[in-house]
Amino acid sequence: MVTSINTATRARLGAACGAAFLWGTGSLVVNLLVARHGYHPQSISFWRFVLGAASLLLVFGRSMPWRRLAREGAPLLGAGAVMASYVLLWFIGIAHIGAAIPTLIALCLPPVFVTAWALARGRQRASLALLAILAASLAGTVLLIVGGGAEGGARPGATVDDWVWGVAASVGSALLYAGFTLVSPAISRKWGAGTATTALTLAATAVMGLSGLVWPLQLPHEATPEAWLLYLGMVTAALALLAFSWGAARLSPTALTVATLVEPLTAVLLAAAFLGEHLHAAQWLGALLLMGGIWGLSKGEAS
Repeated sequence: MVTSINTATRARLGAACGAAFLWGTGSLVVNLLVARHGYHPQSISFWRFVLGAASLLLVFGRSMPWRRLAREGAPLLGAGAVMASYVLLWFIGIAHIGAAIPTLIALCLPPVFVTAWALARGRQRASLALLAILAASLAGTVLLIVGGGAEGGARPGATVDDWVWGVAASVGSALLYAGFTLVSPAISRKWGAGTATTALTLAATAVMGLSGLVWPLQLPHEATPEAWLLYLGMVTAALALLAFSWGAARLSPTALTVATLVEPLTAVLLAAAFLGEHLHAAQWLGALLLMGGIWGLSKGEAS
């Protein structure tokens, strides 16, 4: 029995890490769409959620409890709005200062916020092991992103205003993502991964559609960006969110936020492979610390 429980927990942790990997590939795609094709973060967010929602409806649309959602779905709508907002703020940060620094801020701060909240509420027991895991994961991510010195910084040509807006948007994204991970386990347990993911994505689509009243939305008009948008919608939104929701049902918020630190690891490795960015020794050390922290977390969650 203990072995089966441990296996199930590890599988859900693996699903959360898989979602983070897919989101890490998405940061590279967003950077390409902004830098090479002139897309605005708002338009990327909108089409990502539209295509993700369409994909999920094809799979789960007939089995969705629409009447129950109409009666009890207000928390899902709120969580969907938060999800849309943290993604949008992250994309805005990428548009201002590139993918590295916003990814660092948006993914490294949530574990600190979530753990502090859990400790304050008495829902997490303080221990040296927990603090060591968080410290290793955060230190590893910092080394991954900034271990290359000036080469690991923001996009060349970023101004002071870009830094202010980029960092502010990224911190806002981190706060909202921390809140989202706090409510995700309860939502996934109550509604199931399929229903929860579909409803969340529909709510996020509606929020991003309303944002079009403030920021005009761009229509895809070239094959290459259309393909990238399809990837963002079907893979990084639909598939990744489904895996995240399934994992969230049996993992703690701290586990979710630390597991998704795989995202910056993925982003750095892909940048090295496809953009010719050289990984320094400090960044490789960061990768080892990050994966060691996630392994330690999986041992603690399964015990």
